[in-house]
Amino acid sequence: MFQQTPDAMSPAATTEGRPVSARIRERLLAARRRFHSNDNIADFIEPGELNLLLDEVTEKMKAVLESMVIDTDGDHNTRNTARRVAKMYLREVFNGRYVHAPAITEFPNVEHLNELMIVGPIVVRSACSHHLCPVIGKLWIGVMPNEHTNVIGLSKYARLAEWVMGRPQIQEEAVVQLADLIQRKTQPDGLAIVMQASHYCMAWRGVKDLDSKMINSVMRGAFLKDPNLRREFLSLIPQKD
Repeated sequence: MFQQTPDAMSPAATTEGRPVSARIRERLLAARRRFHSNDNIADFIEPGELNLLLDEVTEKMKAVLESMVIDTDGDHNTRNTARRVAKMYLREVFNGRYVHAPAITEFPNVEHLNELMIVGPIVVRSACSHHLCPVIGKLWIGVMPNEHTNVIGLSKYARLAEWVMGRPQIQEEAVVQLADLIQRKTQPDGLAIVMQASHYCMAWRGVKDLDSKMINSVMRGAFLKDPNLRREFLSLIPQKD
């Protein structure tokens, strides 16, 4: 027989009698920090709370499934769906909201490199913040270093991109966030990012257009001021699909 999920969270999903999400939200509000879907809030999560948040999201996802009239007790396919979805959101696709930035080792530009460097294509996976549908694509990063630029390993660009994209995002804002992050860490003379992605909020629902892609770019410093450098960067990117 159908039993309604109680309004209160299970003890495992609460701390001091309140949902752990309420305590995290209170800290954010007290600090006057924004917590939009594409913001990182790791500084406001205390040790052990992410596990409690996982329990809380599981309970609330169960309630969503019940409201959709899905028999998660009798249906073996959806019996553990609430937990799987909670883990997917918190530990995988939106993990960039809840963990600190990956550790990046930076090295001084001893050889005074000052030639254009391009990294890519880097495969990126995100989700649109309107419908939480996948956004999957790739991006290219162009860096024009100077003698004061910090040098980071090529794989670290991919790790930074994964951290930024691992949140509900709007593509235009995601590229700007990534550019800001790389610029702070490397301090180059110029920085350029081009991203191309398929948006499944268009392919899976809505107009159901399977072929359209969005391409956008951010140009900073020398790439913005020097049209020849900008043309060189764009010409060196492999033909986009």
